[in-house]
Amino acid sequence: MNIVFLDADTVGKDIALTPLEAYGALKVFGTTLPSALPGRIKNADIIITNKVVLRQPEIDAAANLKLICVTATGVNNIDTAYAAKKGIAVKNVAGYSTESVVQSTFASLLALMNNIPYFDYYVKSGAYSTSPIFTHFGHTFREFAGKSFGVIGLGAIGKRVAGVASAFGANVSYYSTSGQNKYPDYPCLSLAELLRQSDMVSIHAPLNEKTHNLIGYAALQTMKPSALLVNMGRGGIVNEADLAKAIDNNLIGGAAIDVYEQEPIPDSHPYLCVKNKQKLILTPHVAWGSVEARTRVIALTAKNIENFIQT
Repeated sequence: MNIVFLDADTVGKDIALTPLEAYGALKVFGTTLPSALPGRIKNADIIITNKVVLRQPEIDAAANLKLICVTATGVNNIDTAYAAKKGIAVKNVAGYSTESVVQSTFASLLALMNNIPYFDYYVKSGAYSTSPIFTHFGHTFREFAGKSFGVIGLGAIGKRVAGVASAFGANVSYYSTSGQNKYPDYPCLSLAELLRQSDMVSIHAPLNEKTHNLIGYAALQTMKPSALLVNMGRGGIVNEADLAKAIDNNLIGGAAIDVYEQEPIPDSHPYLCVKNKQKLILTPHVAWGSVEARTRVIALTAKNIENFIQT
């Protein structure tokens, strides 16, 4: 089997790809531009991709193609209907990043809630060394316990987030973007009610026609002025220009964002122009990517190849 990994840099250069080598001759590319794609896949039996797009022309360019493996859960970059028509299997990986995303959610939220960037800078700047008292309240923070915590999207990740929030002593509720998820441990609210009452809102929903621009300026206006918003779902769920405007207009207390509508973001992105920078924590779509999660995604991709070969 000729196996081609088109964008291996997306799982990190520190993660061993040796599990994939057991099933054929593995050729690895860090990244692949569209112009280079046909030449790289023309002899491939198996293509591994994370974000490289494979539509009909690309699939047709790989005459020997039997299997497409996506090193992610979403397969929106693959024309799955056309692949199925040609008898080409498409396999994704689910569940590998749950613990990583949950941990990252609370790392960002607590950094924002506790004003960690501000206090860190206060000490490192030397200002604390000149203080006449042992402490400093130039900024304040509040306790997690007793706060209302709203989860948008109660799938596997959302449920774990809800459980951790409960362990902190928060009162958890959720909004089901599909209208189908029912979880008796927490109250299910309308989006309007969840936004209105929550001190913290954490987004863990997929991006689809129901969730695109789900949170815009009008929705942000209904939130508490002290409320915090976390988006670890998909960038298009939150209207980015509206959130930037809401932060600078002090509609909400702050936000922590890991996902964006365009990735990487342009240098003119609204988030980079926010004046109240201390109220916004930005990370580069990395919440999913702990060492353990990235190791799992390669192991599970190898398992997908093994299962395909054995069937």
